[in-house]
Amino acid sequence: MKNLIQLFIILLLVASCTPQKESRSNINELANDYLKLTLEIAAHDPWFIDDYYGPDSLKFTGDILDTFPKEDFLYRVSSLKMELAEIFESPGSSEEEKLRANWMSSQLTAFDRGIRIYSGEYGTFDEEAEDLLGVKVPSYDSAYFIEAIAELDSALPGEGTFKELLGALISRFEIPEEKLDTCFKVAIEAARKITHERLDLPEDESITIDYANGKWWNFSIQFLGCYQSLVNIVVAYKWDICDLINAVCHDCYPGYHVYQVMQEKNLYAGKGWVEILDPWNPYGGPQSVIEQGIGINAIDMAFPGESYDKFAKEVLMPLAGLDTTGADAFLLYNRLSRWKLRNALTEAARGIVDGTMTEDEVTHWVKDFALRPKALYMVKNRTYIAHFTCGRDLVKNYIEAHSSSDDERWEAYSKLLNTLVVPKDLVNEE
Repeated sequence: MKNLIQLFIILLLVASCTPQKESRSNINELANDYLKLTLEIAAHDPWFIDDYYGPDSLKFTGDILDTFPKEDFLYRVSSLKMELAEIFESPGSSEEEKLRANWMSSQLTAFDRGIRIYSGEYGTFDEEAEDLLGVKVPSYDSAYFIEAIAELDSALPGEGTFKELLGALISRFEIPEEKLDTCFKVAIEAARKITHERLDLPEDESITIDYANGKWWNFSIQFLGCYQSLVNIVVAYKWDICDLINAVCHDCYPGYHVYQVMQEKNLYAGKGWVEILDPWNPYGGPQSVIEQGIGINAIDMAFPGESYDKFAKEVLMPLAGLDTTGADAFLLYNRLSRWKLRNALTEAARGIVDGTMTEDEVTHWVKDFALRPKALYMVKNRTYIAHFTCGRDLVKNYIEAHSSSDDERWEAYSKLLNTLVVPKDLVNEE
């Protein structure tokens, strides 16, 4: 008994002499640390983020090491997650504090995986995707795509092979270069008008268009802060009518630009939540899933059902000087390409990461099942394409589950724009 008492006293003395890390309960401090860590990782890996528009005081100003400090970053990610877990699990934390802690923790799980990928430590497609997206990615076999392609094949006009007829159909609706600027401006203004009628956007939000060639992405947008975005459009890209509508809605109104505007207005300017300044991460993450889901569903928010076809056939095609013959088959191709066939890109990426497809097989899936030969580059960034397909389905299912009218659809969509959401939240609500 005496020995047990002595041992207990020794343990107490050791514990009292061991430096203890002070537990912080201020969510704003942790948010600052989260953003600073993000920017420090990006200083060592320029591919880590894009579009930071926050205060200079949070930027990394230290030395960039010659060797990527993988273990240090992993340790700091883990430590920050533990501090956020304390807030999330504390009965004294408010719902907003728990919301922010959960969101940052989900992002940090993706950071951990991104750091490992950059360092050459890879997993399977499913392992990487679950860490980066926060949800499981469904898989599809070739029969799924063959069925969709058969539907399109039966609708193609003319005589010839499937590839010949489809190629001719797409070419028929390509916009002449001299008409491109007019078509983009009309589409942007139409989508902007619809969006402003539905959402409480700042009056001074705007988009500036810059036409350029030689960019690696045919249409890209950079959010500059203060409700402003810069759009870069590659003129040399062969833009067809649906490409244009989809890009405008996905990246401008009511998609990515609007998402960033509402987050800045309501969460950063309105509440001081600096974590939302965490920009786009090409490795992916829960935020990217939501962003891409919002962007793809933005197309059907602005132009639901037949209104999409009507805008294409009655406004843009005449404006571009295009004959509408065959337009219905072309619009069917667009719908199948955006929804069912796009999943073939995810399967091609899965084949690359898992090593289950040869280079020729990957090309086959992209060209013959996705029907998007120009999208081959999209499957080569490991699991990133899955952010598009998973986000698209999660956001679509969420909106449909929470609406039975057009007004309710916009209400559900607006909720996603105005708060922090992680993909698992949407899975749980389906």
